[in-house]
Amino acid sequence: MQIVETTNEGLKRAYTVTITAKDIDAKIDAEVKKVAPQVRMPGFRPGKVPANLVRKMHGDALHADVLNSTVRESVDSLIRDKKLRPALQPKVEMADGYEQGKDAELTVEVEVLPEIEAPSVDGLKLEKLTVPVSDEQMDEALGRIAEGQKSYKDAAKSKKAAEGDQLIIDFVGSIDGEEFEGGKAEDAPLVIGSGQFIPGFEDQLTGVKTGDEKTITVTFPEDYPAEHLAGKDAQFAVTVKQVKVETESKVDDEFAKGLGLESLDKLKELIKGQIEQESAGLTRTQMKRQLLDKLAADHDFDVPPTMVEAEFQQIWNQLQQEAAREDDPEAALKEIEDEKDDYKRIAERRVRLGLLLSEIGQANGVEISQQEMQMLIQQAAQQYRQEDRERFVEYIRNDPMAQAQLRAPLYEDKVVDFLFDKADVTEREVTREELEAAIEAEENTEAEKAKPAAKKKAPAKKAPAKKADAKADDEKKPAAKKAPAKKAPAKKADDAEKPAAKKAPAKKAAAKKDDGGEAKAPAKKAAAKKAPAKKAAPKKGA
Repeated sequence: MQIVETTNEGLKRAYTVTITAKDIDAKIDAEVKKVAPQVRMPGFRPGKVPANLVRKMHGDALHADVLNSTVRESVDSLIRDKKLRPALQPKVEMADGYEQGKDAELTVEVEVLPEIEAPSVDGLKLEKLTVPVSDEQMDEALGRIAEGQKSYKDAAKSKKAAEGDQLIIDFVGSIDGEEFEGGKAEDAPLVIGSGQFIPGFEDQLTGVKTGDEKTITVTFPEDYPAEHLAGKDAQFAVTVKQVKVETESKVDDEFAKGLGLESLDKLKELIKGQIEQESAGLTRTQMKRQLLDKLAADHDFDVPPTMVEAEFQQIWNQLQQEAAREDDPEAALKEIEDEKDDYKRIAERRVRLGLLLSEIGQANGVEISQQEMQMLIQQAAQQYRQEDRERFVEYIRNDPMAQAQLRAPLYEDKVVDFLFDKADVTEREVTREELEAAIEAEENTEAEKAKPAAKKKAPAKKAPAKKADAKADDEKKPAAKKAPAKKAPAKKADDAEKPAAKKAPAKKAAAKKDDGGEAKAPAKKAAAKKAPAKKAAPKKGA
């Protein structure tokens, strides 16, 4: 094999690799000897078919297999011998006009990772903003729970039902005098004004009293999930068995027991833990952004353009999807188009931070254990249909790129945690509002820093992730290379993103969330509507 370097500019490398016809032929001969004992041919005993006949019969197939494997081995050898660290999979092309019996000439183009000197992790200073749980927060949380656990008591028989009252009703639905499936129910609870049933149903029951019987006429919506009912006029014979009025929920031990807890103190303990957990997530987001901002400010080095472009495409696809869901998609798309250069700079910042975090992790022995990797694989497999999970697990185990993509978010989190442990952290108590304001300020600051001297316009009302949000993923995970879709089973819904990992060729999947507030890729959840159940016929539908 002969190697000639043709390009060495910045992070770009290109080579011409010549594989001699003699080497290819020798490998084909070796393959012929290997398969000959298994070849069967009339007139010859098993395993005794002459090599020249085997080659004549299977030469083309053997040549294709040998050529493919030799190209892979040659590229691997090139990377190893030249001590290259590819950012993404090398681009390999065969020269035009190749024929069997001739030398094979390849062109190999590759972008390499930059040489980064791992920064010292000593002397790092961070401020940790914490939010103590206040009595007001506890009262608000208890109030919300009580609001969601409304109770009703029987009203006087003379009470006319009004908005907010609950009715216990029997009903039978029919279309053109014929009852239809799912249009009948007994002792069905209905709160007037809840919007639980299809339009017009609840309104016509306003003013009824206990014991009343009433026939109401409604029209099923055109988009009603049950196609045989969509757009049809229907009549419902309704019997009002009871009118009930709301009673005030007293938050005490009995209330807590109704929720399955031992006492009110246990309920408060649970609520406090939830509030603390939520606040801790915000605190981590604030610290992580602060950390990444410090790292970004202190380090500037060239990053592989292909990794930046891959990262940008993830951001851009997400923004376009979100813009398309806006009330005025055209205006939203124009707005993000006007800021396209800003998002490209944000993508570059993400990649740089990802490479830097990866370098810090490797220099300080941060690793993903085999057990942690197995847990990641199993968790990821849950996103697939049951019949596809085993195939997905096998795909991940056999594809290093897919493994890198999967481990990237956890690896970044572990590096961040390592840096938190090494940092000199000072704590300051703030309110929830102050913490959220600090996070927003850091988002805007980072967005400004991603944009050189140009004046940044204030984000308008746009659904696409604000620049701060798209960039808030500056605390992204290492952008691992996107795995070839053809191998993996079809996924249920969505994906995500982060900074760019140095270890494996990395190209991120879609924008993803992590506890650092990363932008979240819009899950392609179709507005799936449930088929009407027993008492769902008059309902709005799922």
